[in-house]
Amino acid sequence: MKKIISGLFLFTSIITFAQEAIQFQDLPFKDLIAKAKKDNKLIFLDAYTSWCGPCKMMEKNIFTQKSVGDYYNSSFVNARFDMEKGEGREIAMKYGVRSYPTYLFLNGDGELVSQNSGYMEGDMFVSMAKEINSPNNKKGSLKERFAKGEKDPEFLINIMKLNSSSDFDFARKASERYFETKKKTDELSKDDIGFLLFFLKSTEEPNYKVFVSKKADIIKFLPEDTYKQFDNQLILSKVVEQSIDDKNKRINEEYFMKTAEPLVGKYDAEVKLNQTKLSYYEQNANFPEYEKAALEYYKNSDSFEPNELLKAAWVFSEQIKTPSSLKKGLEWAEKSVMRGETSENTYILARLYFLTGNNEMAKTYAEMSKTIASQSQKDSTLAEALLKQIK
Repeated sequence: MKKIISGLFLFTSIITFAQEAIQFQDLPFKDLIAKAKKDNKLIFLDAYTSWCGPCKMMEKNIFTQKSVGDYYNSSFVNARFDMEKGEGREIAMKYGVRSYPTYLFLNGDGELVSQNSGYMEGDMFVSMAKEINSPNNKKGSLKERFAKGEKDPEFLINIMKLNSSSDFDFARKASERYFETKKKTDELSKDDIGFLLFFLKSTEEPNYKVFVSKKADIIKFLPEDTYKQFDNQLILSKVVEQSIDDKNKRINEEYFMKTAEPLVGKYDAEVKLNQTKLSYYEQNANFPEYEKAALEYYKNSDSFEPNELLKAAWVFSEQIKTPSSLKKGLEWAEKSVMRGETSENTYILARLYFLTGNNEMAKTYAEMSKTIASQSQKDSTLAEALLKQIK
């Protein structure tokens, strides 16, 4: 009898404990959106991975607290997705999830209302939720409110912050309205300048006038040379567009230089041309042209950041067969490894050693890549495959 009573007590305790914790809905993402819309609630979505330590701590220590469960269960449609499995991959891509744990708060239209990350204590976790769960965040789609002409600065800033990676065009339009509604006499803050520069991509955009008229404010936070370089990039963006021959998948270099040089000078024009060639030829898989452009652009490799050189080395390791070019790519990869060993740069270096016939060094760096990947819980498949090739 005692065993039965004890068992019932344990069962009741488990049920009570489960009810106190956050109740996560096991539904497809589209059904969560529909439920949030129907219930007029926001979605709280815990974006986690199986290997994330802080994610496990949140699950064990915070999501199970009664005060947390009470508020989240009454206020939100709660859900959890592993960002490396199933629908989680699409969610991570759509909302720009890059660190874990990340907490997404979405409205019934699937729009981001807030995005936060990292381990939090229970009180802070509830305080964050209360701040997010305001009537303003449930009074309609952000896009609908924007379309109706809402001009509240905080509303526009929120759109910019939340949509900068998931819906850049929407965020850019919000930035244009934000600066349009500011008084001409208002001095730009450091945050304002950050928004302005982040979303400004062309001299033809409305915010370019702000960029020009507020130069005095901007150079309080940026060196004037940096301002000029940024301006040159904007000026050249139109020239780049006009120089690309999409039909033949080539860049009209003669036209570009003829048009760009009078605007920004020969040096800046040549730099932009080479950057454009690298980007365009990689995107269009024209690797012979990419090879020529990279060798020309990076001929003085000491002038470039190792990570930039590593990207070119990676392309060479995957797409280029010319022995002399592979040796140059090897030099670029070495510069990155000398700055600090990672599973990525040691693998690229190993592959380039392998392609240039140095199996001993290839094996050394492939094993190093595998070890670093294992220690940092990253995928070591490429290094393992290379080791099999070397053997």
